[in-house]
Amino acid sequence: MSYVDGFVVPVPKKKRAAYAAMARKACKVWMDHGALEYKECLADDVSWGKRTSFPRSVKLKSSEAVWFSYIVYRNRKHRDAVMKKVMKDKRLASMMDPKKMPFDAKRMIFGGFKVVVSP
Repeated sequence: MSYVDGFVVPVPKKKRAAYAAMARKACKVWMDHGALEYKECLADDVSWGKRTSFPRSVKLKSSEAVWFSYIVYRNRKHRDAVMKKVMKDKRLASMMDPKKMPFDAKRMIFGGFKVVVSP
């Protein structure tokens, strides 16, 4: 079964273009190193839940939008191999500076997931 890295990110609405540009560069890096899919998705139908929700999870401000992103790999071993290459890629260094990121990385949620159900 596949393996997925998932991310939930609060992005200031005024920095949407900058985030999308950074995401396009990141997509190229991950795909060049073997990721099977790379998706960046802007929230379209996401409401505040009473207890939990995407907005609550990142302490979303009214000036921000939620982005959900994921990267697909063949399996965990493949993911680890791709990540090792990605982390050495010099193109990524310029994107990883927290001062230059177009979002608050401290409020980003991320993790790796085993795919259990898939067509």
